Amino acid sequence: MRRAGLAGVLDTFGPAYLATRSLPRGGAKVWRAITACRTAALGGHLEACDACGQHRHVYHSCRNRHCPQCQTRAKEAWLAARRREVLPVPYFHLVFTLPHSLNGLVAADPRTLYDLLFASVAATLTEFAASPRHLGGTPAFSLVLHTWTQDLRRHVHLHALVAGGALGPHGEWLRPKKGFLFPVRALSRVFRGKFIAGLAQRAGRERWPADVDWPRLKSQLHAHDWVVYAKQPLGGPDAVLEYLGRYTHRVAISNERIVGIEGEHLAFRVRAEAGSGKKRTVRLPGVEFIGRFLLHVLPAGFKRIRHYGLLSPARKRSGLAAARAALEVAAPSAALVESVADFVRRVAGMEHACCPCCGRGRMRVVALLAPAPPALHLRGPP
Repeated sequence: MRRAGLAGVLDTFGPAYLATRSLPRGGAKVWRAITACRTAALGGHLEACDACGQHRHVYHSCRNRHCPQCQTRAKEAWLAARRREVLPVPYFHLVFTLPHSLNGLVAADPRTLYDLLFASVAATLTEFAASPRHLGGTPAFSLVLHTWTQDLRRHVHLHALVAGGALGPHGEWLRPKKGFLFPVRALSRVFRGKFIAGLAQRAGRERWPADVDWPRLKSQLHAHDWVVYAKQPLGGPDAVLEYLGRYTHRVAISNERIVGIEGEHLAFRVRAEAGSGKKRTVRLPGVEFIGRFLLHVLPAGFKRIRHYGLLSPARKRSGLAAARAALEVAAPSAALVESVADFVRRVAGMEHACCPCCGRGRMRVVALLAPAPPALHLRGPP
């Protein structure tokens, strides 16, 4: 029986893909995790109902960040922790996008380009927030890396969620002077300048393709405005968390978007037009689909969610305390925050423990299941 979702796609088209090419760096680990997730390959345990005797096998999750089956629970746990950090101010959503002319460099050395993107955006937002012309203080913002379009092409961009204001040098909370946070066109120019300057320092020293003509590429990058997109301010803390959850643990494609396999092709849903809410179906050869998905495997250990300013790891405790003091609000109740995480675990446990057959008994572990060896050999860089 063919499995559904991304794992089923890899099972079906994997042999044809692997017959003609090797996996990109890190791709083998991601592939193994997704295809093994919640199967006998990872082991698990056998449960039995204490009322009717119904049995079921429960297999372990891979917990890989590229796996669409494992991100919902990770997102809920992450958001529960973030409830301690949301301030009672409007929040702004900005998106910083790299030009597609840099896609070749991204493919050759993704870690360097992604790190430079984070550094350039963080420096730009920090500089604008520090300027008395805009805010004149220390901001609080988080950045989330996405690398895909709806049809899985390479499209490298950072989502920035920025608190509406900054902590001033004398402990006061400084609010935006206008209806928007920062002027988008000015952000775009400064962001472009910082990124190109950082790229120029690395020219000739990084793992770039031999045919890269840096002077020509630099001229092309300066010739056009870079895209910085700003959305309207968000609502209160609950709305901010709900909104943030859409971006933090999103993977390149969810299982729900995969419609089905038709011969040598795969059908999946994409947005018809931005903001329309409508969907359309795209069909790709299965092998091409896998190649596009693997474009978005992150370098090992790379952090795709990062926090800055008052939220930076070095000053989060003192920075948030100072911001709440300036806003004259109390810190969130530790008991309330903990209950959110406990609620997620408790509900998941209740749903899991209740017998799906009789509805009366509880499912109890009666045996452990050892992992089974993988069925498909994968080759590629580690």
